[in-house]
Amino acid sequence: MNNPQPSAAPLSDPTVIDALGAALRDRGYTSEGIAELLGEQAAEALVSGTWWPALRATDRAGDARRSLATLIRLFLLGTAETDEAVAEAFAPLEVPVLVDQGVLDRCDDGMRAVLDIRPHMSDDRDHLVVSDQDALLSAGPLAHDHVLGIGGASISLAQAVIRTPAARALDLGTGCGIQALHLDSHCDTVVATDTNPRALALAAATARLNGLDWDLRQGSLFEPVAGEQFDLIVANPPFVVGAGAQDYIYRDSGIEGDGISRRLIEQIADHLVPGGIAQVLANWIVHDDDWQRRIGAWVRGTGLDAWVVQRELADPVSYISLWIADAGETPAGAARRGAQWLEWFEREQIVGIGMGLVTLRKPADRREPDVVIEEITGAGQEVTGFEAQAWWARRDFLRETTDEQLLDSALSTAPVFLETQSLSTGGERGSAGWQEVSASVMRPGGPGAVLPVDEVMTALLAGCRGEVPLRALLSLLADFHGVDADALAEAALPVVREAIGRGILYRAE
Repeated sequence: MNNPQPSAAPLSDPTVIDALGAALRDRGYTSEGIAELLGEQAAEALVSGTWWPALRATDRAGDARRSLATLIRLFLLGTAETDEAVAEAFAPLEVPVLVDQGVLDRCDDGMRAVLDIRPHMSDDRDHLVVSDQDALLSAGPLAHDHVLGIGGASISLAQAVIRTPAARALDLGTGCGIQALHLDSHCDTVVATDTNPRALALAAATARLNGLDWDLRQGSLFEPVAGEQFDLIVANPPFVVGAGAQDYIYRDSGIEGDGISRRLIEQIADHLVPGGIAQVLANWIVHDDDWQRRIGAWVRGTGLDAWVVQRELADPVSYISLWIADAGETPAGAARRGAQWLEWFEREQIVGIGMGLVTLRKPADRREPDVVIEEITGAGQEVTGFEAQAWWARRDFLRETTDEQLLDSALSTAPVFLETQSLSTGGERGSAGWQEVSASVMRPGGPGAVLPVDEVMTALLAGCRGEVPLRALLSLLADFHGVDADALAEAALPVVREAIGRGILYRAE
């Protein structure tokens, strides 16, 4: 199936971008203005993908907000608008100029938006982000050089990035520029790369609309930044696993299998300064139950510290269906592409595709890399920048602290929930007894912050209030249970270290 041909670079005239931004702001086209016009229920429905309440709200807008309603329908709802309404919404910017610059296009019912321009809150500031209209709002399959807008993956990555100030940052595979937008708030210099010229044009428009200045470069992987190093690298690359075709640039790298994720991870070390961080969204092939072996080989070969979190494991049919639906193809075209894709998965004996976040750090000294690979799928346990930063701080503390030093430390227990599971033991005349079979503590909001506990560990966590050394608490527990204090300490220390690593225990200052 042939996709629509690549289009001319949009918004190439800086004066048009400036005038467009001024017109949008003058009409109140901001996060606050849109939410106010739509109302709470319609706004929430639109976020979840239900558009008709928003359409109803814009239809009922008064004359004072008529132009704002037109902009919402054009850019967020994908409707056709009359020439008169469009001219009023963008004045004094003339409609033919917007058509020439690839913002609007004429259709049978009037004018439609080619681009998606929408407000986005970042660091308490409202920005405008420019991308292409997604498949739900476009008539037919996406173009080969389609530029994806703000989606679930890009938001997840933005939330996961460690936001400490940095001198130089690299956004590899910038797309519409959403990651660069967030990086700009805490990085002195932002370099953003992409293989797609249209993506770079829209990222440049995003930057100019928000008064920002990024170093935009075209090229694959690290070719545009050869010989350069960065304090922070973020990447949301075209990681989709397939046979190596490049049907859509935003998702397909043109490299077979999971090769793009592997190459990216393997090359990162050369482009990080000592102490530098890289955070990458990646997909990896799963051939059997031991999914950690494949991704583990990639990260261990880098010499970098690594925290790999698999957030989802998809079967081939679900994975293929997700990406085909995302492209908006016809049913017949989707069926053909899906069948070919699935046949390739079967030939390669692929049973699943892992999806997750890879966080890498370049050690500042010569030592064995610290590598943790785990699956964390629970809702509310997503990796955030705050949690990622705290993760490395805890790993450093554990590496640098001996068991003797730990025993001499006063520890505190973070706010946690104690959860128990009990099994009904039955009883006489319908009465039932309960036998506790397992217990665990959980730190809310912490990725993987769950720790199985027994009676002794439960009591130890209750006693850790930052007042007495760990050694003293273990001695009291040993006396209570009639066991040797040294033996109890030897058995408890690995669990204590695990609790510290999960943020359940911390050293009191």
